[in-house]
Amino acid sequence: MSVAVGEVLPVRVEGIPRELRARPQWVLWRLEERDGKPTKVPYSPRTGARAKSTDLMTWGTFEEAFEAYEAGDCVGVGFVFCSADPFTGVDLDDCRNPETGELEPWAAKIVTALDSYTELSPSGTGVHIICKARIPRGGRRGRVEMYAQDRFFTITGHTIDVIAEAEAR
Repeated sequence: MSVAVGEVLPVRVEGIPRELRARPQWVLWRLEERDGKPTKVPYSPRTGARAKSTDLMTWGTFEEAFEAYEAGDCVGVGFVFCSADPFTGVDLDDCRNPETGELEPWAAKIVTALDSYTELSPSGTGVHIICKARIPRGGRRGRVEMYAQDRFFTITGHTIDVIAEAEAR
């Protein structure tokens, strides 16, 4: 799947695991400029005000977030990681050719090793992996980010299966 520059993938509900959709850890997001760059800013699906990844009172259910998304109140939906859930998010930036769908070898190794829910980032050029794991501290190292709490990931529902795609070639 290819996405034009400046566009984002639409949300595909059927691709998002029920286990994630069942948790009340959802926000909306909009692109806003910060320091001259577009930034994904979270918003509360309940109030429409800015959300905080550290304040569960600003989050909502998946149904609330998706309803606001469908109404055009935002660009997409996001899942907030917190200490009360078993999930860690792994964000692999600039690792996918949106024209061919091929992942760079370093990213394919990570996706294969984690063997968990994997989807395209909103731009179609990155990959998000959500797995059941705990990490001592989140952060960024090169083009890889990992977080288990106090962050949100944009969620598209556009799943990929690196192993199946490699076997098909």
